[in-house]
Amino acid sequence: MSSTAGLFGTYGGRYVPETLVPALDELEAGWRDAQNDPAFHEELDALGRTFAGRPTPLTRAERFEPNKRLYLKREDLLHTGAHKLNNALGQAVLARRLGKRRIVAETGAGQHGVATATVCARFGFECVVYMGEEDIRRQRPNVERMHLLGAEVQPVELGTRTLKEATSEAIRDWITNVETTHYLIGSCVGPAPYPELVRELQAVIGREARAQFLEAEGRLPEVVIACVGGGSNAIGIFSAFVADPDVRLVGVEAAGAASLGTGRAAVLHGARSSVLADGDGQVTDAHSISAGLDYPGVGPEHAWLRDSGRADYVGATDEEALAAFRELTRLEGIIPALEPSHALARVRELDEEQVLLCLSGRGDKDLAEVLAH
Repeated sequence: MSSTAGLFGTYGGRYVPETLVPALDELEAGWRDAQNDPAFHEELDALGRTFAGRPTPLTRAERFEPNKRLYLKREDLLHTGAHKLNNALGQAVLARRLGKRRIVAETGAGQHGVATATVCARFGFECVVYMGEEDIRRQRPNVERMHLLGAEVQPVELGTRTLKEATSEAIRDWITNVETTHYLIGSCVGPAPYPELVRELQAVIGREARAQFLEAEGRLPEVVIACVGGGSNAIGIFSAFVADPDVRLVGVEAAGAASLGTGRAAVLHGARSSVLADGDGQVTDAHSISAGLDYPGVGPEHAWLRDSGRADYVGATDEEALAAFRELTRLEGIIPALEPSHALARVRELDEEQVLLCLSGRGDKDLAEVLAH
């Protein structure tokens, strides 16, 4: 399955001000050129091995779910503590090829902000990260990391003061400074070519996990499950199995931010996707205890996978995620982020025995929020 001209079925595309079209054209041309350049892939592979810590291992979680053969793809062990670094490294190399030395980004849970600040420190780029005031409150350790790494964290006080508003502010900055600035978007959302670009940079998760599961079990998993906010960790691991009809794909959203479960087709942040919106098409507020899932939209490829029936999407409540967080911590000695805790919460309900789950990040950033509840 692939997109045509930035489209995934009826989803995706570009809905942006004319001032951004040249920048997106430049990005698309640079991305195509990089994809066809072995040196780009060699550099990214080397950075993955020597800087990021790839490949990440696969861990059998026997005590958490003794009735299944559950394997966790350990993106929590990647440098900076989450899968976000895969995408940030790739886009940093791409930005350098395009001659951009200033990076803007948005962040909710802070992991993308930390990953962006990390690669900017590594490459000597100026870094500005937009983050909602509510997320700054919830994710203080990550804010401190970004400052230590040399990034400027710009608080956003509009609306719900979370990821949606931070994204809008990052786009405004990009429009104003488009000649010198690359917008390092953090998920598989936004105008083309971002959804495809981010998927391909996160597809390393799926490639590794597929080979590792085959080595461990001598077969493919029956089901691959991952949490879905914007959807980058999920699309990254799903990508290696989309062409395998016998492997079920399951995405788990926060119940209060279920844009795939309860949303409708609408445009948000430059692309058409499934969005939480009212009857007039106005985007409505999302809620999740997890800052990384607290977003009223989703990547357009996920909307397409849902409509085509290739992937199933379900929800998990704050309470269910918290319970799964505690159980994995106490039974396996692994502290997960609240985001993949939503996926963990649905594992026992799966009919399948052979399960592959993307543990997209570690839970250090969430300890204050968990203890408060």
